Amino acid sequence: MSEQAWTKAEFEAKLRAKGAYYHIHHPFHKRMNAGKCSKEEIQGWVANRLYYQMAIPVKDAAILANCEEQEVRRSWIQRIIDHDGRNGEQGLGGIEAWLRLGEAVGLNRSELLDETHLLPGVKFAVNAYVNFARRASWEEAACSSLTEMFAPEIHQSRLDTWPTHYTWINSDGFSYFQMRLSQARRDVAHGLQITLENFVTRKQQEKALNIPVSYTHLRA
Repeated sequence: MSEQAWTKAEFEAKLRAKGAYYHIHHPFHKRMNAGKCSKEEIQGWVANRLYYQMAIPVKDAAILANCEEQEVRRSWIQRIIDHDGRNGEQGLGGIEAWLRLGEAVGLNRSELLDETHLLPGVKFAVNAYVNFARRASWEEAACSSLTEMFAPEIHQSRLDTWPTHYTWINSDGFSYFQMRLSQARRDVAHGLQITLENFVTRKQQEKALNIPVSYTHLRA
């Protein structure tokens, strides 16, 4: 006999408990938020993270391509717009905001865009995530977005500490962290709703618990 499914409240609590595996707890991020990273380390992190930023709308497009639910597509497409932006300054997207962060930490666009500082392991991991979104069911790929449950905390931490710890960073570069505070919370609410409504058996719920954990090293 299969085990009884968790209630939605129990399931959500277990999903949120996965925050213990989030990379905010990694020694590097602890050092970074404590102001102990060198300029070169900050630059390296920003440069490598750009590859992930540019992959986000591609990953979300893959989810849309596999999704047959019109209402889900209508909401999910906003994630692509958030990162790709719209034409004009008022349509600033996450990718452009991250490029500006790169400039704020002393890098130029050409070295950011031509992957001068990109590490092979980072490229491999990000590509694996995009491939997962392409091959998995749209529900499983949507569930993987729940790593964002823990993102607002780390974005706020950067806004609170970086201006003091890293005074050499131009404050104009912090727009990405500011914009993602509200966007991430909205995305979490939507992704959580999808997960709670589509993973309803105990077997499905247990599988869902391991999906975000697999990609926590990529987020934020």
